[in-house]
Amino acid sequence: MVKVPVVTKELSERLEQSEIDYMTSRVLAIKEREGNPMGVEVRKFGRATAFYVKEMPWGTFNTVKGIASNDIDNVDEIIQFYRERNRSFQFEIIPSKANADLLGYLSDKGFRQNGFHTTLYGVPNGNLAQFSHGVTIRELKEDEFELYGKLHCLGTGLNLNGASYVADNNRVLYDRPGWRFFIGFVEEHPAGVAVMHISNDVASLTFAATVPEFRRRGLQTAFLQKRIHEAELANCELVVGQASYASTSQNNMERAGLRIGYTRATWVEEK
Repeated sequence: MVKVPVVTKELSERLEQSEIDYMTSRVLAIKEREGNPMGVEVRKFGRATAFYVKEMPWGTFNTVKGIASNDIDNVDEIIQFYRERNRSFQFEIIPSKANADLLGYLSDKGFRQNGFHTTLYGVPNGNLAQFSHGVTIRELKEDEFELYGKLHCLGTGLNLNGASYVADNNRVLYDRPGWRFFIGFVEEHPAGVAVMHISNDVASLTFAATVPEFRRRGLQTAFLQKRIHEAELANCELVVGQASYASTSQNNMERAGLRIGYTRATWVEEK
């Protein structure tokens, strides 16, 4: 039986760091596109990392990760960084780094908590992936990112008009160290995509989506099993994933053997 480490402060910070690592790699790759067309900036403030993407106004790409209680002196500078860019943003705070002083200071500055997000972790177990009938998975080929963009949009509910942008912003990761892309089929029909990033012996399950008409056929479970197995082959020590609290994605990860590391809090400015 594989021994899964218990949650400690040190482990929780390693889980968080894996998310910071893959997010940093992702947005810097986008920034390195000729002329930085998406307007990417990444800035360090103490232990915190601030991400800003001008052409992607969503919270995921305009967020502060890694902030700790001893970063209170940096909060005003972080707020100013985003205000100079006229951008709403969010703080992501894990339990082991929060205290009453930090949370109270954010509240005094007009921020409030508006949600939770779950981080799960496990140890690769070496078991071969066993997929449901009719489900197959293989690695995405370099010339298939237009198809990736389409499946990504269909699986997440985005307008297909954005598929080429999704393709371009992921194509830049293909040859970047640590990134792996997978495409899934149901009865030989392209049905979904999944992504994994490996850094410092940790495999992050960064993204997965299934086209609605092919859901409930076992593809998400297959994506999890495939990436966990690939993490084992890469000699990773941990597998880490994120999901909305008590969501189907979290349920699938727990069924695949991952356990909850923490739920992080999301704080946004009151409007």
